[in-house]
Amino acid sequence: MAFTLLKSQQRSYSARSENNAGHALRLVTYNVHSCLGLDGRLSPRRIARVLAALDPDVVALQELDVGRTRSGGVDQAHVIAEALAMDLHFLPCLEISGEKYGNAVLSRLPMQLMRADSLPSFLPACEPRGALWVRIEQNGEVLNVITTHLGLHPQERQHQIDALLGPDWLSHPECQGPVVLCGDFNCGPRSAAYRRLSRVIRDAQRDPGLQPQRTWFSPWPLTRIDYVFVSGHIAVTNVGTAQGQLARVASDHLPVVAELILSRSLELQGE
Repeated sequence: MAFTLLKSQQRSYSARSENNAGHALRLVTYNVHSCLGLDGRLSPRRIARVLAALDPDVVALQELDVGRTRSGGVDQAHVIAEALAMDLHFLPCLEISGEKYGNAVLSRLPMQLMRADSLPSFLPACEPRGALWVRIEQNGEVLNVITTHLGLHPQERQHQIDALLGPDWLSHPECQGPVVLCGDFNCGPRSAAYRRLSRVIRDAQRDPGLQPQRTWFSPWPLTRIDYVFVSGHIAVTNVGTAQGQLARVASDHLPVVAELILSRSLELQGE
């Protein structure tokens, strides 16, 4: 499967970057829409095929069903992780009578769960939201990955971003060194929520030489609401969105693929 490269000088993703400053890692964030495709077909294995073609090291997933009647009682997180031969941590943001719905992080690298918790809600009727923080280890480097799926209401998102920037998450003493915050933020790059986040942690697609790509609606992308934010200990060598018929039908979002170089010694402007 092809996907759009955003560097002005393109290269193949079949070979990993080599860089003396640190270690290359490929990360994907993907809202999978409960694995319900735009053709009406429910298929976690199709989502796994989309991901396998991207050859990621770490995957952040949003909108997964686990044991839900509407999706045949399947543990979608487990099916995808098993197909990719990856370890898994799942956070149920919503749980009713044993049926769960939430976010996950998958990794082919050693992974430690640091925190999995809810985020503030604006109104009782709002869908519960949460965040999942894991620590990934690669060749002696440690990467903190936090994934989330923010709410639909602007005021709700502001409360959730306040929480993510606070002492339980990004400002936690153990959330140091290379850090990625990624997921579906349900807001565009002109929103107040985006501006608040990007003042603290940079948007990977805004690095020099990159042109941000829209991620939703997958057949004809209209806006960008899925992001990879990175700390100053991370260099971004390429970012893209998956292309091709399979990616355009498997979910209503396109996966965002980021190739990163991790190093505590990196000092990048803009942090």
